[in-house]
Amino acid sequence: MRPDIVVRDGFLGKVWLAASRSLSTDGRSGACRKRITFAIDGPMSQHVCIVGAGIVGLFSAWRLLREGHRVTLLEGRNGPGLATSFANGAQLSYSYVAPLAEPAALGSFPGYLLDARAPLCFRPSLSPRFWSWCCRFAAHCTTARAQRTTRELLALGFLSRRCLHALLDEYPDPALHHRQNGKLVLYRDADSFRAAQRRLRFQAQFGCEQFALQAAECVAVEPALAGLQERLTGGIHTPSEDVIDSHALCLHLAALIRRGGGEIRYAAPVRGQRFAGGRIAALLLPDSEIAADQFVLAGGIESRDLLAGMGLRVPLLGLKGYSLTVDCAQGVAPSLSITDSRHRIVFARLGDRLRVAGMVDMGNERTDIPARRLATLIRQARAVFPLAGDYDQAEPWAGLRPATPSGRPLIDRVGHANLYVNVGHGTLGLTLAAGSAELLADRLAGRPCRIDATPFLLANA
Repeated sequence: MRPDIVVRDGFLGKVWLAASRSLSTDGRSGACRKRITFAIDGPMSQHVCIVGAGIVGLFSAWRLLREGHRVTLLEGRNGPGLATSFANGAQLSYSYVAPLAEPAALGSFPGYLLDARAPLCFRPSLSPRFWSWCCRFAAHCTTARAQRTTRELLALGFLSRRCLHALLDEYPDPALHHRQNGKLVLYRDADSFRAAQRRLRFQAQFGCEQFALQAAECVAVEPALAGLQERLTGGIHTPSEDVIDSHALCLHLAALIRRGGGEIRYAAPVRGQRFAGGRIAALLLPDSEIAADQFVLAGGIESRDLLAGMGLRVPLLGLKGYSLTVDCAQGVAPSLSITDSRHRIVFARLGDRLRVAGMVDMGNERTDIPARRLATLIRQARAVFPLAGDYDQAEPWAGLRPATPSGRPLIDRVGHANLYVNVGHGTLGLTLAAGSAELLADRLAGRPCRIDATPFLLANA
């Protein structure tokens, strides 16, 4: 191994001092040789321990490895991306980041309490933590706050798109099923379509290129919607949106991390911590401990419980979501990513599979799949794309999406001088993971962030 000067157009677009090695890609990516660089940029290299090998933790580990740090990634499960990142909606929604906390949300809650088929199933809990989260959520349900959050998430989303595309340009993998296929959000009544057009005009100020289509135009851009045309009022088309297989991306990142010299430990749940001099000295595993200079919790809702064990509270709630994966090889499935706004269901094609995801259960942090909720998702999916495939043979899944009351992720140092969090992405974890890792790297390096990082501090959750 020898040091080289490498000029890169990747994450930072600057000259990096790097040590590099030639490595072969795996069979899925071809037999070409790849060179993975280890960058030294800013402060001297440190040992960073990251907890959580979902999409956010993996991007964090990869980005810090590229920064030149020694990285150890801990995951309690037996592989990467087996929780929230496993079978999510697969949409990369960079231009469609409206938070759940908006004025219309509060008016909808009474109906959600009574309708088990509703897109948002609200089940009040006796937990004070739950009600504290709900009160803070309600405070964010104003037009001014929702618009500000949208602006902030758009900035992070656009940064994330640049970072992800840089990674995929450098290390492509056909198994990811990554496509810039565009997204179409469907509306079935005039009031919701008018509200969507107002949002379109607002987001256009910040660089979003979106188009309002009438029902016939929706079918023209996505012929698989032909049977739904008479029930549509219109749609919002965003040609620049992407689709990707989240779990495949997790596997891809894990392979890159290991080839780049990072360490990943699976079946390694964190059981506690050891302090020394006001800092975390080590995290305790069942049979050992991991000492490091810096620690990052990026394990989704489980990070909330680890922080609680350290005497720290963060406003995170696990919003339960569901998905189906349908074999659509012989069916009539969409090419575009589709969102049914009435039922809050998304459709994304991944090769010969159609991912159908949606619904939110608030107040239920179990990952079981109630038969009634599964039946609702299947019925609503059939109503949009009845010929996509055999829904009775679909693979169901449920996972918890860790959300803050505001809808913004937390990317901050918390509680101790060497403890950071990168959590709380809600339904946008796949979309925002790459950009969040970039902000985390900036925070650890002590340099100005590429976008305003203030909205993502714990104090603003």
